[in-house]
Amino acid sequence: MKMCLLFTSVLLVLGFPCIMTSVVDSFSTCKSFFFKEQPPVITGVLENSVSKDNNRYKLICQKHEDDFRFATLFDTIAKIPLFSAYKYTGNQENKPHIRWMMEPQLEPLDGTMSEPGTNQASQEDYWDEKTLERGHLFPNGHAPDEITAESTFTLTNAVPQKITFNKGSWRAMEQNVRNYMHSNCRDENNANNTLAYVLTGAVPGNRKMKRVNIPSHMWTVFCCYNVNSKEWVSQAHWAENKDEKKANPIATKTLQQLEEFLEIKFKQSSLFSGCGFNH
Repeated sequence: MKMCLLFTSVLLVLGFPCIMTSVVDSFSTCKSFFFKEQPPVITGVLENSVSKDNNRYKLICQKHEDDFRFATLFDTIAKIPLFSAYKYTGNQENKPHIRWMMEPQLEPLDGTMSEPGTNQASQEDYWDEKTLERGHLFPNGHAPDEITAESTFTLTNAVPQKITFNKGSWRAMEQNVRNYMHSNCRDENNANNTLAYVLTGAVPGNRKMKRVNIPSHMWTVFCCYNVNSKEWVSQAHWAENKDEKKANPIATKTLQQLEEFLEIKFKQSSLFSGCGFNH
């Protein structure tokens, strides 16, 4: 505990705000963010809620203001998140004014604290970038309140995303998905409560921004109980992380199609077991 506090103090002195999250051995610590409390299965990466390579793939229960807000699977070699998982329960409109934060528990506690950002991106990685910016996986616009929105501003929840893509077709898709969830997705046991389970991720690419991998693609999928059709449904979207002159709509796909697409990079994945597979 003293070492963690010392490390946090050093980061703050150096200008790196910290988020007090938890790097855990199992996502069972924050399982409520996953459909049926079951994290995805990504063969060779994440199985049975635990990392298959704990030196590389870190499980983070993102904590802010004393509560867990969402969950992240983080790749310390690529220095980007592979996915963030959260529950959509409604949204607030105001973007918080907060600096991007780092996760101190990802860094080696060797007593020197000399190189913050050894296992994750830092602000310096994004300096002087003309075409790339920090792209949220859990977007602050999907957060139910200001505190949760603040929690999304951690570099463990962001990837180098093409600016025109982030502000163009990807943002439009996020808004359309939010509108759908807000209108249709409810707690199966209480139709007054909005509820959807969301996974948003990145596919590591072959290029780097300084030390940080630039994803080739970004993807997102949600699962919810549709109060109108009275069934569990899912929708998936993905697109290439590239410059765009025009924001063309991102096609809506099925959960099955997304899992087949992800097999290009990962051996096999099961994102939402038993949720609207062909919807």
